[in-house]
Amino acid sequence: MKETKFTDHLDALRDFSLSHAEPEWMLDLRITMLNKIAELDLPFFERVKINRWPLLETPEINLETEALMLADDFLEVDNDAPKIVQIGRHTALEQLPMELIEKGVIFTDIFTALTEHPELVKEAYMQLAVKPDEDKLTAFHAAFMNSGIFLYVPKNVVIEEPLEALFVQNSQIKENFVKHVLILADTNSEFSYVEKYQTIGNEKNTANIVVEVITKPGSKVKFSAVDQLGENTTTYFNRRGHLLKDSTINWALGVMNTGDVVADFDSDLIGEGSHSEVKIVAISMGKQVQGIDTRVTNYGRHSIGHILQHGVIRDKSTLTFNGIGHIIKGAKGADAQQESRVLMLSDKARGDANPILLIDENDVTAGHAASVGRVDPEEMYYLMSRGLRKQDAERLVIRGFLGSVIAAIPIKAVRDELVEVIERKLSL
Repeated sequence: MKETKFTDHLDALRDFSLSHAEPEWMLDLRITMLNKIAELDLPFFERVKINRWPLLETPEINLETEALMLADDFLEVDNDAPKIVQIGRHTALEQLPMELIEKGVIFTDIFTALTEHPELVKEAYMQLAVKPDEDKLTAFHAAFMNSGIFLYVPKNVVIEEPLEALFVQNSQIKENFVKHVLILADTNSEFSYVEKYQTIGNEKNTANIVVEVITKPGSKVKFSAVDQLGENTTTYFNRRGHLLKDSTINWALGVMNTGDVVADFDSDLIGEGSHSEVKIVAISMGKQVQGIDTRVTNYGRHSIGHILQHGVIRDKSTLTFNGIGHIIKGAKGADAQQESRVLMLSDKARGDANPILLIDENDVTAGHAASVGRVDPEEMYYLMSRGLRKQDAERLVIRGFLGSVIAAIPIKAVRDELVEVIERKLSL
């Protein structure tokens, strides 16, 4: 892995922070982590070697606004639906209905939130879910974060319509895509959030994306994502939930990128009765490498964490699912379940599904299922005997394999979009 001397960027980081009027604590965090990157280790992903990946390359920090032709479809909105569109580092659209503003909902870019709501952001930004000094990649993120959003839903506020964020990586230029999403669900709030990632342009770039979801007691969040970053993008995802008493996060994640990806999808069940459901579908193609660690840690009594992930691999690609369920001492009555399955469509593809259960408490429920296998020849024979071409029969098998996970996703619009994306990928 190629690394620059990170402290060479100190003056540029100061200028960047000043240009965005960041509070002093934010600049202090950047500088502290800039000085710590070199001494920290890379995160470890079982069976995925990332030491040669360009995740720590740092192009020049550009303060200028790049010229960019915006495609009209990026800016399409339905009436006054709550939506944010960011292209590269810049916000192209920000829309929130007045009725939600009057209820105290905040849905804005991260730099506006830092200047207008600094105490709210400071309460949660890399303090509870993701700690900045966990490893090289979290420290790099804390130092070089250059865009993102903040969503806050106040106590007892229930939002019926999903809030949507579209993040378009601008690979028409050489620029790191260091995106931070901070979601704070206050006590007994309830809402759905959908985020989508896309790439325009063909420059070789990196992406370092951290998503923190903090759920206070009794809150309920449905979090959905469709990731479609480009084949010239090497990506690190870190999505993590920090759940307090009787709160819930339902994760539905479609990992549809075409470049190399490592991802941490984690839920820390801190409070008693907290509950996380994690549903993931992934497709790997070409020579792509994807390593996905999905972890649920039960700290609270009677907390529930379930993982369901299915993936398909083609050509010479690699897909690794590492499922980790950890019940901490004291978490009596906890429940940790996981299922990871990989379907291989090529003799040259490589798939792994590694279940890990760490149980430090009695009086708990835990279990796992994992499999890696090929398409059943008898199933293919049956479909082709009914007049289907091999390619069409294979697509039907894949739909059935991924369908059990997609059907469990709670937001219909996300289910429909994932089906469309999968169809496009399988037709390549």
